[in-house]
Parts: sequence; C-alpha cells; structure tokens
Amino acid sequence: MRPSGRAPDQLRDIRLEPDFSKHAEGSCMARFGDTHVLCTATVEDRVPGWMRGSGRGWITAEYGMLPRSTNTRTDREAAKGRQSGRTQEIQRLIGRSMRAVIDLAQLGEIQVKIDCDVIQADGGTRTAAITGSFVALKRALDRVHKIGLIKAVPLIDQVAAVSCGIHQGRAVLDLDYAEDSTAEADANFVLTGKGGIVEIQGTAEAAPFSDDQFAELMRLARKGIGDLLALQRAALGL
Repeated sequence: MRPSGRAPDQLRDIRLEPDFSKHAEGSCMARFGDTHVLCTATVEDRVPGWMRGSGRGWITAEYGMLPRSTNTRTDREAAKGRQSGRTQEIQRLIGRSMRAVIDLAQLGEIQVKIDCDVIQADGGTRTAAITGSFVALKRALDRVHKIGLIKAVPLIDQVAAVSCGIHQGRAVLDLDYAEDSTAEADANFVLTGKGGIVEIQGTAEAAPFSDDQFAELMRLARKGIGDLLALQRAALGL
C-alpha cells in the first residue's frame, strides 16, 4: 500500500488553473496533490544580445522555492547571493522542455520568460513546474497573437512531466515526498504529446534497478503523461 493509498499507476489529484495571475501574459497554478507551483510567462519584444539579428526567439526559465514551502524554513537564495546547483539544474530543464515544443524561428525575435515559484512542496516540484509552464506559455502566446505581436502561435506539440520510482520494491507513478524520500529508485520523465523524449533523469538510491524495472517506470510515465496532457488540454479549452 502506498502512503497515500493510491494505486501504483495513479496520479495525485491534479489541478491546472490557467490565468491565475492578474498581470502576467500567461499563468497557471499547477497543483499536484499538496505540491503547488505558480507558473507565469512574460513576453518581451527582444531577445538576448547573442541572438539579435538571428530572426529567432528564445524561451528561458527561472525557478525558486518560497522560504516556507517545506516543513522548515529555508532562506531565500537571493539573500544568500547565489543559486544552488539544484535550482540552476531545474530552471534549465524547464527552459529546455518549453523550447522542445516551439518553433523558435516562427516565434521571431521575441523572448518568453517562464517563472516557476513553489508555494508548497510535497515532492515533484520540477514535474509540476514543467506541466504548468506549458499551460502558462500557451496562454501567453495566445494573448500576444491576439494583439498581433506574433503572426501565429508557434507551438508544435505539448510537453508535460511526471515522476516515477520504485518504492518498497514496486514501481509507482507520481511520487509524493513520503515516497520520494524513501524510494529505492526515482526518475523524472519529460515527454511530448507525440511521445518524444525531452529528458529522463533516473537515479538508484539503493540497489541498481534492472532494464525490466526501467521499462515498467517508462510504461507508468507514458500513462501518467497521457493523463497530464489531457488535463492541459482541458485547462486550455482545447
């Protein structure tokens, strides 16, 4: 029995709430059970200096956790004067995931900045951030297309992410903190709507896992991603 009582292939209660922020061009509050991440997308009519004149756009991301998003307070990284390696890794992953499903040439010289702020953490913050960021990105592009800043919405696919792991010898989908902190192995899967793999991060925390176990994790991930893609479409009215 999982700590949450869920079936091995069952996601947490997932809610994707678009237009959560009043000011951002696009936004989404992604709730994966007790993990809550606010994702916003800001559109700027300029690109980084190294891209000027290329005719291509850019998508970048920032990620952070609020001081009391976990059971004990953590100082803001801004107060420390530097970002942790974990933060840098996650925000680069979010940016790569969004760029994987957009035609940057069709976007033109426009930059979209994704901000993911973890309000409450209970495992899977990066997967919630990626899944919610796609909704925020789509809303932002729809808005600037409507006002004529871009000629077309240059998205070529959807993208979502989910965690899977081996907990008490059994492969399970969408780990919460109780499972993630005691799992024998855990992995994060970032997949597109067409089934393409953007990134897989997998680690054995105890004994190495086998090819068969990895195949089962992949099967669970594809099932979970399929459900998340459907929830994205529902949130976007597609």
